[in-house]
Amino acid sequence: MANLSSRGKARPARRSKARLVSSRTVYRGPVFWVTTDHTIEPGGIKVRRDLIHHSGSIVVLAVDDTTKVPRILLERQYRHAANDYLWELPAGRIDPGESELHAAKRELIEETGYRADGWRRILKFYASPGFVAETMAVYLATGLHAGEAEPEDDEVIYKRMLPLPTVMKMVMKGTIRDAKTIASVLWLDHVLNHGRGKL
Repeated sequence: MANLSSRGKARPARRSKARLVSSRTVYRGPVFWVTTDHTIEPGGIKVRRDLIHHSGSIVVLAVDDTTKVPRILLERQYRHAANDYLWELPAGRIDPGESELHAAKRELIEETGYRADGWRRILKFYASPGFVAETMAVYLATGLHAGEAEPEDDEVIYKRMLPLPTVMKMVMKGTIRDAKTIASVLWLDHVLNHGRGKL
């Protein structure tokens, strides 16, 4: 029999989680580490799961809201996994002991030189939960001030401020293929054009 709330609606049954039987680290690198886990899944089946672990990342949706049509700060850089140059939002890893917000501010300065007066976390999600344990927290940055970028030695980043309608077209045409950027841009478009209409 289903559990009923005080209003008579059925409540979902409490979901059990997997039980970890064993875990062994099979690779450890400077950015992530990999474990081979043996678990008993909620359905009672014993399985092997190879997981990529990561300290977590931040994404910065930097918006110039001083113009009639908001503009978004995008980067274009080479990504070896994609074997191509991708349009993306500024993003990076959270260092050990670092807060999400501090990481977001640091990455925005390092990659673009911009600083922001306003900061707010708007999304948090798993990048690819089938086998990657990395979470991504998206911060909206407003009140932007341009400055000098401080990229790492291996970062060659081209940046552009583009109007939201242009970026939306890039998303819908597949010009932007980066998931964190797509999710963030769709959030912004929904808030401004289908939601409350302001940031």
